[in-house]
This record gives sequence, C-alpha cells and structure tokens, in this order.
Amino acid sequence: MNKVLMKGNEAVAEAAIKAGLKFYAGYPITPQNEIPEYFSKRLPEVGGVFIQAESEIAAINMIYGASACGVRVMTSSSSPGISLKQEAISYMAGAELPAVIVNMMRGGPGLGNISGSQADYFQAVKGGGHGDYHLLVYAPFSVQELWDYTILAFEKADEWRNPVMILGDGIIAQMMEPLIPRVPELRVYDKSSWALTGANGRPARVIRTLLMAEGELERHNWRLQEKYQQWKEKEVKYETYFIDDAEIVVVSFGSAARISLSAVRKLRQEGVRIGLLRPITLFPFPEEPIRQLAGEVERFIVVEFNAGQMVEDVKLAVNGMAEVYLYGRPGGNIVTAEDVYEALSNHAATEKVIMSLK
Repeated sequence: MNKVLMKGNEAVAEAAIKAGLKFYAGYPITPQNEIPEYFSKRLPEVGGVFIQAESEIAAINMIYGASACGVRVMTSSSSPGISLKQEAISYMAGAELPAVIVNMMRGGPGLGNISGSQADYFQAVKGGGHGDYHLLVYAPFSVQELWDYTILAFEKADEWRNPVMILGDGIIAQMMEPLIPRVPELRVYDKSSWALTGANGRPARVIRTLLMAEGELERHNWRLQEKYQQWKEKEVKYETYFIDDAEIVVVSFGSAARISLSAVRKLRQEGVRIGLLRPITLFPFPEEPIRQLAGEVERFIVVEFNAGQMVEDVKLAVNGMAEVYLYGRPGGNIVTAEDVYEALSNHAATEKVIMSLK
C-alpha cells in the first residue's frame, strides 16, 4: 500500500469516513478547522450528512440524536468548544450512546491561543461533565496514529456503547506526515436491541438518562462502573522505549512524548540510562505497567505541556515506590526537543530543575 502525505486534521477526517462515519456536526474553531472543512466536501460524496451547527452545544446534541438512531457519528472541536459540549457528553455517556469526539487542544484558560497545549487532560480523563462517568481516551502522537486510532475509536465506541475521545493538540493537528491509509476489517455491530429505528412491529423504546425509579440510578451507575473496570483489564495501550536498563523513566503522551523521545534518544547516545513510557490510552491509564517499573527504577520524570496534570496519575500508580518529578510547560509556546533535553540532562546535576516550571 502506498503512503500518502496528509495533515493531521485531514487524516482524522478521512479515517473517519473509512470507518463508516455517516453523520458529523460541528462548529468552527482553530486549530481543528480542517476537519469540518474536509467533511463538508467528502461526507456528501459517500452518502453521509455534514452539518455546520449554529453552536458547539447544538452540534453535540445533534450527534446525540443521530447516534440514538444507530448510525456512526462524530464531532470535533478545540478546548473551549469541548467545554461547551460537556453537558451533552455526560448525557451520551449516561445513555450509553457511541460517538467519536475529537479535541485538538489549544492553549488556555479562556481563549488563550492556538498553540499546542495539553491542558485538557483533566477534562478528558476525569469525566469533564457532571456525574460519575468516563470516556475511552486515545492520545496519538503521529499522523499515522491519528488515522489508526480514529478508526479504532469508532469500533470501540460501538463495542462498548460509549463516547470515545481522540485527544490531540495544535501541533499534531497541523503537522503533515506520510501515512499508510490502512483500513482493518470493520465489525458489524448489531444495534437493533436499542437504536431508535421506528417502532413498527415492536414496542416503543426511549433512550434517556432520567432514572427516577427506586434504586434504578444506582444500579445503572454500578453497571457503568463495571464497564470502565473492563476497560482497565482489556483496553490499556502504551508503548515503551529503552526501559530495559533504564534508571530514569520519562512518562509523556501525545506531542510531548514525541518531543521527549528525541531528547531521550540523544541522552541514550551520551550514555544516560533513560527510557520513556508513552500512555496511548489516557483513560484507562497504564497504572500497572508504571507500578511494575516503580520497583525497578530510581525516578520518573513526567513531561507534559501543562502545569502538571498527568503527573497526579503517575504518582498514584507509583504509590511512593519511586521519586516522581515534573517538567511542565503551560501552553502558549512550541516546546522543542532541545528544551526537554536540557531539562532532562540537568536532572543529573540537580532535581530542582525538574521540579520548577520554566
């Protein structure tokens, strides 16, 4: 199969079409605007529906309705837009409606700017909206992975009847790279037991999240928690680099991991026993692999483009068995491999460099 050159946003959009997307609703916001722009042309060509909604709130509620009818749906936005969608995302998780939600993060708080940032980690993995729910969250770090995990996201959304989030940022959204446009064999998921396809010949059904009968909501919530526990057993994805002899392990995701890997490779060439663990699923988080490493290495250094969010999950997984330090850079500037290299190399001389924000 020949490689093609694509921008990150375009890879997400075309992969979604290859995965069988039939309904997209969204609203423009940088740095993800190429996604709805691409769909506006391509989706009608393949018999799908594209809607530029009047707002982010309208868009997410449109995909709620379309998902309830049993078709594959998607919306995309960037940080402030995703914030506006949180109420309906909670509704979709509660109603167990499959959907793919793409967040190409930008700097914040507020409008911030369109540079890359990873400051929406908490929002993505801790629920974001109201209630005790989770999304399955993928954090690709290349254009190829944006393609692959977008397709996988549609499959997993249907398999688990749950919204799935692709968490990228302005760097990965706008970069161009060659990719192999591979499409695995897609499963056919039977939605006839719950989708709203017309009640001719069967009892009417309602998809709702208002559960008022005695004990009904608690039973529903426990069932959701059982699903999330199954994710922890079956859906954890991560990659490791150079950890066999590592004394220091960097933990980083998405574009920060890509940049950190360059710094780690340079330090390896200089004889530093350093490795990298890259979470691909941010929820479920790779707790057990980190816990196992904690008994073998001296320290972890978390590199993330925010003021310190994933570091909390790393500390919980390590549980005091090793030291955990943070190199955090709040969004707003492009962080280079040289920046990360300097921070990691200085750690050998003083731990204070890592513990303070630059």
